[in-house]
Amino acid sequence: MLCEAIQGQSFMAVWLLLTGMGLASQVILSGSAFLWYYTNPTYEQWTRKSNPKYPTPVMVKEEIITMIKGLCSATVAPSITLYTLGSWDANQGFCGTSDQYNGWYHAYLFVMIWVVSDFYEWGYHQLGHRYAFFWQHHRHHHKFYNPSPFAVIADEYVDQAARSLPLLVFPLAIPVNVELLFIIYGIFFYGYGTYLHFGYEIDAIDAHNKYILSSYQHYLHHAVSIKNKTYHTGFFFKLWDQLADTEYTGKCTCAKCDREAGNRTVEAWNNVEKPDYGVLLSSAFWLQGAAKVAGKKV
Repeated sequence: MLCEAIQGQSFMAVWLLLTGMGLASQVILSGSAFLWYYTNPTYEQWTRKSNPKYPTPVMVKEEIITMIKGLCSATVAPSITLYTLGSWDANQGFCGTSDQYNGWYHAYLFVMIWVVSDFYEWGYHQLGHRYAFFWQHHRHHHKFYNPSPFAVIADEYVDQAARSLPLLVFPLAIPVNVELLFIIYGIFFYGYGTYLHFGYEIDAIDAHNKYILSSYQHYLHHAVSIKNKTYHTGFFFKLWDQLADTEYTGKCTCAKCDREAGNRTVEAWNNVEKPDYGVLLSSAFWLQGAAKVAGKKV
């Protein structure tokens, strides 16, 4: 269906289509998680929040702005893939299934894209914490030390352009169903990214498990990982960080351990500030920053 929608379209039209689809994915996945867990949180929910504090509305606004900037950059590579589909011999992307590219091949594609992309994300993320050139771009993501679900791709242009490169490279390397590729990145990966950034821990993915990164590990990454101090740069699998010895080994402060230590009491909950995120629906709130910038220019 996606391939049919872009037939005969200009590059700009393809980019606008993918950006619109990406924004819809963000609104549905990040927006829903934020609505359910931040706008009117319950005590039970809070007992599973990695950081017991809530981000300010101003910080959430910054996340959303940076998220949209990242999206605009992240859709360039896949737009090139779609735009050149069928017209560029190097592009081996295809749509649908056939005897040659049957269900088993698509199952192989799914697993291969998952594992290779996860390794690439870990490797690129490592560069962002080890070298000044990469850190100057990646550091903007780390101002969100207590992230909300809107922080998934709240990166600057260069970072998101680099992270989305597999959407162009995969079809150049092997025959790939581009619709499957985009579903993996736009829904499967973004969905897990929403979980990693939404600030809460779920019992099904215990922070102490040996194989899969939990939201707690990613919260730690935001909270304590800086340049030359690298922890948990993986996305799905803990394996890469285990091999590179970049796992956090300090005292565990996950919500489960915090509950067991007796720190998640009703009294503590009553003392937690619950921001009024309703201001995010106010145009005046969004224009505050623009007014300040305009004032400085006068």
